[in-house]
This record gives sequence, C-alpha cells and structure tokens, in this order.
Amino acid sequence: MPAITGHFTFTDWKENPVTEEGTLPRLAHATVTNTFSGGIEAESTTCDYAIAYLTGTTGAFTGAELVGGRVDDRPGTFVLEERGRFEADGSVHCSFEVVEGSGTGELTGLRGSGGFTYRHGQTEVPYTFTYELE
Repeated sequence: MPAITGHFTFTDWKENPVTEEGTLPRLAHATVTNTFSGGIEAESTTCDYAIAYLTGTTGAFTGAELVGGRVDDRPGTFVLEERGRFEADGSVHCSFEVVEGSGTGELTGLRGSGGFTYRHGQTEVPYTFTYELE
C-alpha cells in the first residue's frame, strides 16, 4: 500500500456551542475548511466536527471531511471519518479512515487510513496517509 505525506492548513473554523457555555463536560459543533498539499491535493475541503470538551482545554472529537481533489495525481472525491483528542498542551491527535464506497472519479474504490498530530502554533500540519485502490 502506498504511503504518502503532506501538510494541511486550517483556512476557516466556525464553532457553535450545543450545550450551555461554562458547564463541563460540554458539547460543541464546528465546521472547518482545510487546504491539503503533498500526496493529497485539495484546495478547499468541508469538515464537520462534534466536539466534547472535558475541561476548558481537553476533550475529544469525531467528524467527517469531504475531500475533493487529487491523491497521487488521481482526481476524485472521498470522505474521511475522523476521530481524535486534544490535550491541555494545545496538541491535537487525530486518526482518519476513508469511508468505504465514498471514492469517486479515479478514486473509486479508494481505501485507506492516516492521521496527524497538531502542535500548538503550527500553521502547516503534517499528515500521513496509506491507501490502496481496488
């Protein structure tokens, strides 16, 4: 299975509380736009997160990200299912997997997984992605 790497940047983050602010644990919903470069090329993804804050600075999230662009120069679209946690030091750890059957175009039959670790202050976040095409 090919393993590729690259970086992504957060180009937009809109977060709204689901439960009352100031209570813990609490829930929030975020809509995020990312730009990928490297093995995955995508100018503007759409990502939707459900976030559980356990403290003011720690918690967990799940989400789905619609990626339209290229994987190793193959054009198409696919969806990533994401799961992660964030720590008091500002780091975020996330793993993701391609939603089975979501690949289109030359990415039809795409399967794969990967992840990233964000460190507080980074403007470009490195990712890894291992995939195969049927």
